[in-house]
Amino acid sequence: MADRSLLRRVILRSTPLGTVFALGKSRVLTCEEGRHLYSSTGCEKKLEPENEKTTISKKGNWYALPPFTPSVDGAALGKTIAHRQTEKKHKASDTTSTSTMTALKWVTRCCPELPRSLVQKLFRLRQVRRDSYNVEVQQRQLKRVAAKDLMNSGDRIVLPVSIQKVPSAKTDSTFSEEEMKFLHSMVLFKDPAVIVVNKPPGMPVQGGIGIKRSLDELAAKYLRFDDSESPRLVHRLDRDCSGILVMGRTQLSATTLHSIFREKTLEASEYDLVSKRRIVRKTYWALVIGSPRRSKGIISKPLGKVVVDNGKSDRITVVDDVQSSLAQYAVTEYEVIGSSCYGYSWLELSPLTGRKHQLRVHCAEVLGTPIVGDYKYGWQAHRNLKNPGPSALTWDHNEGLPEEGLDPFSLNLGNGSILDKQPRLHLHCREMVLPNISLALQRAKSITDLDLEDVKTIKFDAPLPSHMQKSWDALGS
Repeated sequence: MADRSLLRRVILRSTPLGTVFALGKSRVLTCEEGRHLYSSTGCEKKLEPENEKTTISKKGNWYALPPFTPSVDGAALGKTIAHRQTEKKHKASDTTSTSTMTALKWVTRCCPELPRSLVQKLFRLRQVRRDSYNVEVQQRQLKRVAAKDLMNSGDRIVLPVSIQKVPSAKTDSTFSEEEMKFLHSMVLFKDPAVIVVNKPPGMPVQGGIGIKRSLDELAAKYLRFDDSESPRLVHRLDRDCSGILVMGRTQLSATTLHSIFREKTLEASEYDLVSKRRIVRKTYWALVIGSPRRSKGIISKPLGKVVVDNGKSDRITVVDDVQSSLAQYAVTEYEVIGSSCYGYSWLELSPLTGRKHQLRVHCAEVLGTPIVGDYKYGWQAHRNLKNPGPSALTWDHNEGLPEEGLDPFSLNLGNGSILDKQPRLHLHCREMVLPNISLALQRAKSITDLDLEDVKTIKFDAPLPSHMQKSWDALGS
């Protein structure tokens, strides 16, 4: 009995942290900064919970993370923003929830330097504890916690002291002034919640096999602007596609944006496409081979992934059977904004859903006009295409060339127009309209009735990349 009382005093002796862990308002402490030391040296007894006996202390120490504080539920807020045209006012409590915060998420958020694989292993080995208040016995108790268990307000996660010996994740210590200037020149807009960049063609958005430098890695290095958190991706652009890319500057804003983009796709499959008010609008420009039969229209064709080359690769294609498990609803608005006697057309494309390679497949397989530089879905059209050559087109050879030294990642930004032997992909996200996420988050945290009607939208514009501008000028568009 005396040992149990001693153990209880040991557990409760840490003092609460003064930092409020509401995302967007204060810095999330690192694991080393935020965890409190639970000294249990010499305690070898067991605490007997209601259902089982659990050894909670061994020789050594335990570390406790900061207490969990409920914050705005980004997923719920994003859904509220996406549906604001039909539901004008919402209670702030509708966007504040602890139901989505699991023990695993809380550990990875408080300890970003710990490898995720290690954290998952600690949960699998049942070495993670939760210090929570038990209403029935009117006292705090330390029990094992599973990775998917939901956190309650005031709960503390306790980790074994062995994590202190884990080396921090390796960081790239090299810093290039030229790379930083290049990344900063891409920024179109930033506020406390989001950062918007004009992605150049040829730069992969996310790392993977065979990719040495990606935008998410470079953003974490050069686009933090002294913030404690790195920008997070909330949507994707193909490697060879260029234009507007939005990133969340905090975990909360990223979750909110994720939810908004997801609801955008879901709404397109459930409501009238013409009269529906759209909270998110994307506009792409594309140069295609040929010309659509109609000058404008709406493409509503489901897409699915098929495996080719004996399983070595895959591609997206139109799925005729809408009931197929492979079919994903996909809708695109298009309009011809220019045409040329040389067999090219400029299209304005507005995807109402966000499917992989949606615009490229809809242009190639539905309209019959593959995008210039899209050899995956339009290789046959490129094979039969006759390049008129520079002499047949109007173009100033000295116009639009990048200045020397402004291509630190060897993207060859000056090449790839229709004048070149092998044009690069002519698909560019030129315009995007988003709700003011920063203002929405401020209101969600500060008021009782969440009136989103006054949360205005923000419009972003990205100029054409060099190769598309050259093609535009050469065709006299």
